Order: sequence, then structure tokens, then C-alpha cells
Amino acid sequence: MSAEPTVPRPPEPDWPAMTTEELLAYREAENRFRASAAARAITGEPDPDAVIEWRQLALPGRELPVRVYRPAARAGGALPLVVHVHGGGFVGTAVQSDWVNSHLAARLPAVVVSVEHRLVAPDHPLPDAVDDGWDALRHLVRDAGAWDIDPARVAVFGESCGGLISALAAIRARDAGLPLRAQVLVNPAVDATGAMFDHPSVTEYAHTPTLTLPVLRLFQRLAVPPGTDARAVSPLHAGDLGGLAPALVVVPTHDPVADHGRRYAGRLDAAGTAVRLSEYAGAGHAFLSMPGLVPQAETAAAEILGFLRTSFAAGRA
Repeated sequence: MSAEPTVPRPPEPDWPAMTTEELLAYREAENRFRASAAARAITGEPDPDAVIEWRQLALPGRELPVRVYRPAARAGGALPLVVHVHGGGFVGTAVQSDWVNSHLAARLPAVVVSVEHRLVAPDHPLPDAVDDGWDALRHLVRDAGAWDIDPARVAVFGESCGGLISALAAIRARDAGLPLRAQVLVNPAVDATGAMFDHPSVTEYAHTPTLTLPVLRLFQRLAVPPGTDARAVSPLHAGDLGGLAPALVVVPTHDPVADHGRRYAGRLDAAGTAVRLSEYAGAGHAFLSMPGLVPQAETAAAEILGFLRTSFAAGRA
């Protein structure tokens, strides 16, 4: 059998000058790399005790792909649900998170559904991705029987921009009376307003290997074009953060958006929502998706597993 052809990673573009055509071409090439066998050296191998498949969710006005992870062997009974949203904002794919999601599915055990949301672009500002996260969560809970999941044991889990989407889903869930057991926010970028650049960590770590200030500026320009209410898609600026699901906020310290996570954890705590802020010294943005390069990813994954296991066990006989 011939080996899979090598998929090259595209060169870093000129972020400030990027056109729409260049953005779409870069996204296609970068996502092809992230989904390739070559990328596994960085993103990690899936857990062999999990089964992975693509499925489609029929949402209002659209079909949304989701990547589903289930334990390969399990006893009877409905499983908890973890709705995951990958990082990247204007780029990214659920496949880049196969390592952590398959691990959670096999070890909790649980059904993990990773949302392949509409990526931020001139024709799809951030509210579209936010709606995808919420609509997917609501659909899965309403259709729990068909998915063999327990609607009383549900959590959201997001990374970077996916952390923003998951945090907003947790707020919407509270407002809609949809009970969540937990929210896990990893290096969350929770401020999409112009003030997102004013945090000290943005200045201190403006040019790291995995996230830079020019990338953040491009994201903000695409995410909230003129006429979009940036505060409405910024959990950090939400008016009421009380009564939300208990949160684990994972913050790598060498990250431009580290202070986003710290400030959001502080706001949750001040509002009376149970929150654990866990900082990983020296780790950079998106470290959880790079277990092949960053050993702390293993530690963080174990912490997330323990937090979710405890959250799902709470209140059970």
C-alpha cells in the first residue's frame, strides 16, 4: 500500500493585507494540513478506544457537519454529552481536536460532538458561528434519545474562538432553561470588541509562535464588521454572568489572550458562578491541540477529564 502523500503547510500570509480570495485559499490549504496524517505529529493520535465519524445536523435553514466521538466499548444506558467547538475563528476544523475529544469520549465515557461551525469571513461574521454553537447544542439536547445521550448530563467545551462560542452557549442555555453541568473554556478569546487589544497580555505576547497581534486584528475585523454589535458576541461584556454552569477556565500564560481568560474567570466568580482558573506556566495559545509539541497538553487534558467526570457525577445516586 502506498503511503499517503505529504500535505504541506501553507506559508504564513501577510495578515494585514489579506484579501477575501487569499483568506479562502489559505483556509483551504491550512485545514487540509490540519486534517492530514502529517499533522498528527503535532495534533496527536486519536484514542484507539474511541470511534469517530462525521454526521450532519439538520438545523434551521442549513445542514451543519459535526464530528462525533463515542467510546468503542461501553455498557448500556445513555451517555453524557460534551459539545465541543474548535479554535481558529476564521480557520480550523474539528479534526485538529481529535486527540483530546477522542480521549474524553473513551475515558469519561461520553458522546463528544465537535461543531464544524461556519468559519468567520466577510460573508459570515462571528454571530453566525455563535448561532451554530447554540443551535447544535439545543438540537442535540432536544433529540437526545436518537443520539443515545442523557440530556441531564451535558457540558460545553471550547478552545480559543471556540471558547467564546461555548461561553455564549452557556449563557443562552441558562436563559433558555437548558441545564448544563459544566463549561470548559481553554485559552478563550472572550472579547471581540475593540478593547480586546487593551489587555496587558496582548502587548506582552503580541508575537508568539501560535498567535500574533496581526492575526487577532484580522479576526476582529472579520468577526464584527460595521453594523455588528461586538459586545453581543463578547462574553466578557455580558451583563449577567450569574447562575451559569460551573466553569473550568484553562489559561496558558504565554498567550496574547491570557488576560481574556483571567478576566472572564474573575467576572464569573464575582457573579457567584463556580469557576476554577487553571494557569499553565510557559504554555502558549492552542497548546491543548498540540500534544506532540507541548507536554502540558497531557496534564491539561487530564484536568479537563477530571473536571467533567466530577461534574457529570454530581447529584447522581
